[in-house]
Amino acid sequence: MNNNRLLLVDGMALLFRSFFATAIRKQFMFNSKGVPTNAVQGFLRHFLTAMETSEPTHVAVCWDMGSKTFRNDIFQDYKSNREAPPVELLPQFDLAKEVTSAFEIPNVGLQGYEADDCIGTICKQVKGEMEITVLTGDRDLLQILDNRVNVWIMQKGIGNYAKHTKSLFTTDYQLDPEQLVDVKALMGDASDGYPGVKGIGEKTATRLIQEYGDIETLLENLSVLTPGQRNKIEQDKEMMFLSRELAKIHCEVPITMDIEKAGWSGIPQTAFDFVQEHELNSVRRQLHLFDKAKADNPFEEWEMSR
Repeated sequence: MNNNRLLLVDGMALLFRSFFATAIRKQFMFNSKGVPTNAVQGFLRHFLTAMETSEPTHVAVCWDMGSKTFRNDIFQDYKSNREAPPVELLPQFDLAKEVTSAFEIPNVGLQGYEADDCIGTICKQVKGEMEITVLTGDRDLLQILDNRVNVWIMQKGIGNYAKHTKSLFTTDYQLDPEQLVDVKALMGDASDGYPGVKGIGEKTATRLIQEYGDIETLLENLSVLTPGQRNKIEQDKEMMFLSRELAKIHCEVPITMDIEKAGWSGIPQTAFDFVQEHELNSVRRQLHLFDKAKADNPFEEWEMSR
């Protein structure tokens, strides 16, 4: 077995988390061109810290591509409860992808699918070749935990993660990771806008799947449930199955991961140039510390060309 380690980054999770961490104090960090950079700077700080912690040999960043996906085709209210992104965040979507490219790291995404689906697909494709760490803020990705796939959920502060492995998940929840979608089928997901079975919360949903394994087996045993639980499930049976379909990460996205392009060998000069040009000052300080192999002033080449 080789020692290749892939870091898969949920780009949207990092970008949104970074934006709102400073936007609440109106710290948008406009550069001299009037472009807000707070989300991108936070994105890079999270990213670089995760790189130091996980020490990957390969890296890729996955993105949502547009606001609509195949899930909207099967349930039009999917994520319809979410507000439009703040105007200060809008120009930073492209800027984040540009800076990722400047680090010579692949941006991965496909119209009609979420970043989660791309992450799940890549994990399925390459987990036989390398160990994978997924960096995200989305607990839905816990369903793809595997002996070769770990999921780090960002907590408050940079570099603070809840690190999940398959064995820890099974111990903590008395469930296999793939059973998470059956729990979501019952409890729904308010943030994503689908209800599951009305009146059944997380604790009850978890207990029922622990006992019966999946919603099909649960339906076969309705007669032994309480009258209240039985009535709720019978009334929302169709939505229960639809909610599971919405919760399930699609691991057959028509993309192919080019492992060679994801190889990581250190920060390239193009990254220093981009950080300097766009005045990402908090990141500039971190880059000095991150890449000790660089010269004392890795920005010197750019500054001399001014």
